[in-house]
Amino acid sequence: MKDLVYLVPLFPLIGFLINGLFWKSMPKKVSGVLASAAMLASFAVSLGIFFEIKGNPAAAGVVHLFDFIKSGTVNIPFAFQVDALSSLFLLIITGVGFLIHVYSTSYMHDDPGFTKYFAYLNFFVFAMLLLVLGANYVIMFIGWEGVGLASYLLIGFWYKRRDYTNASKKAFIMNRIGDLGFLVGMFLTLYHFGTASYGELFPQLAHGMPANISSGTMNAIAICFFIGAMGKSAQIPLYTWLPDAMAGPTPVSALIHAATMVTAGIYMIARSSAVYNLAPVAQNLVAIIGLATALFAATIALKQYDIKKVLAYSTVSQLGYMFLALGVGSYTGAVFHVMTHAFFKALLFLGSGSVIHAMGGEQDLRKMGGLGKYMRITQITFLLGCLAIAGIPGFSGFFSKDEILAAAYSRNPVFYYLGLAGALMTAFYMFRLYFFTFTGSFRGTHEQEHHLHESPAAMTLPLIVLAILSVVGGYIGLPEVFSEHHMLGEYLAPVVQNFDVHHLSHETEWMLMGISVTLIVIMIVMAAVMCKKPNFKENTGIAKVLENKWYVDELYDNAIVKPLKGLACLLDKYAERSGIDGIVNGVGRLVNWGSGRLRLLQNGQVGTYIFAMVVGVILLFVVGLFLAV
Repeated sequence: MKDLVYLVPLFPLIGFLINGLFWKSMPKKVSGVLASAAMLASFAVSLGIFFEIKGNPAAAGVVHLFDFIKSGTVNIPFAFQVDALSSLFLLIITGVGFLIHVYSTSYMHDDPGFTKYFAYLNFFVFAMLLLVLGANYVIMFIGWEGVGLASYLLIGFWYKRRDYTNASKKAFIMNRIGDLGFLVGMFLTLYHFGTASYGELFPQLAHGMPANISSGTMNAIAICFFIGAMGKSAQIPLYTWLPDAMAGPTPVSALIHAATMVTAGIYMIARSSAVYNLAPVAQNLVAIIGLATALFAATIALKQYDIKKVLAYSTVSQLGYMFLALGVGSYTGAVFHVMTHAFFKALLFLGSGSVIHAMGGEQDLRKMGGLGKYMRITQITFLLGCLAIAGIPGFSGFFSKDEILAAAYSRNPVFYYLGLAGALMTAFYMFRLYFFTFTGSFRGTHEQEHHLHESPAAMTLPLIVLAILSVVGGYIGLPEVFSEHHMLGEYLAPVVQNFDVHHLSHETEWMLMGISVTLIVIMIVMAAVMCKKPNFKENTGIAKVLENKWYVDELYDNAIVKPLKGLACLLDKYAERSGIDGIVNGVGRLVNWGSGRLRLLQNGQVGTYIFAMVVGVILLFVVGLFLAV
């Protein structure tokens, strides 16, 4: 089955090409079925690969397709890495991707760009699969740039609105900043190790720091890779593009900005765990930035009223938790949370899409309320997603978040307490969102209330499947107090080596779980009490600061965008127009003026020509005379 891995990205590529080439003539029903079928076929092959690797870990290896770059001693093949880590990500991408494709067939049914939308969606999945399958950093980078392009196309899909196209450009540009870091890290790796292939690089690091490599060099490479991850996975200071990316269709938010693209940075660092285990400075930086992002984004989510913006900042915060796990060396914990987050956050985004669909496009929580009696399936599945992300025992988010917090506590108790504060805010803002939307009385218009209804089966079925996964998905990673076998950890062990994570005693772990669960339940009760009699008066003080997202966008605009724009205008006026254009146009005018003067010599008068000949002969004689002397 491993040798058929090329079919996994090939199916969505074929779907993209067919829908992309014939998007004007392709019937809507055919294009939606084609794109969804391509995803289902990829999922089927991914499932076969997963069970092959699970049954026989020795089957993992590199599938070489062809030589891509060959120059001197550098040989970079176009090859796919098939192992436990890549096979798990294949399942997440294709499985959740298939459900979102099915959901989209109903959600986007009336959109005139229906076929083009599915072409873009298939292209995104193709690029993401290329990213996780690449057997070296170069192939990963090709997929990395591909998802950046697909994200740009999908965020700005409704391009007739200027704010949507601005959001897509913002995402594209901010990702390019991070991508430069990734590119520099890749070149440093090539220069110092002579290879970009995992199979040649990681064995050199298996027994500690190589003799010819300094600690500074290793930290520099790791930090450059992290800069790339900061852009793609929306960490401080390159996080502001992700909330604005909610401009795209809601299924796009579920696929790109909850389940796959934003987790690319997590995958890259987990794949490079051998590098980070030898780069303590970079590892600490990852933990600190991740923790800061988790807390910062959570505070902003507390005071947002746009249903998708709350989920967007929640995504940024959850990504921060994943980076905290990476930074404390719990690579398995980070990948575990990637998986559970893909389930419950895709569920929450699709649930919000169901609400928006019923509300006729309305996204303001202040105009909702009481939707539970009209949308029972959406309400129940959304509630399960909220319980999962809040970390209620028995749900998937409890197990993955507990593993991250336990690893943080074992490394540094301060990390644990700050991480717990973020978890408490998560529980509060998610249930604030739930209660504002589904409980109480309806606060919208009579016309909106008249049209409230449950979404079609094509939208509710993916919600049900994701809700089930959000409940049971965590049982593959039970903590030691429940089971000695961490199935996910055992599966990933041949690829991902956790860094010196000290195991806590059972008493300590029970205590930490008890404290977190008790405080989370208190937060949920507080959210319920606050939302029972909502007060939507204008915010003041710190609440207003949080509502305005700490004014970070305004800070960036005044500190970076406007000065650069002013400098660009000056360069355009003086360097470009007066300088470069002046020189180029001056040369043209000089040639034009000179040719105009020379043209006068060819005036058709014989006497003038004879005079010129005489002058020429005299000049020749004079020159000859001087040369003779």
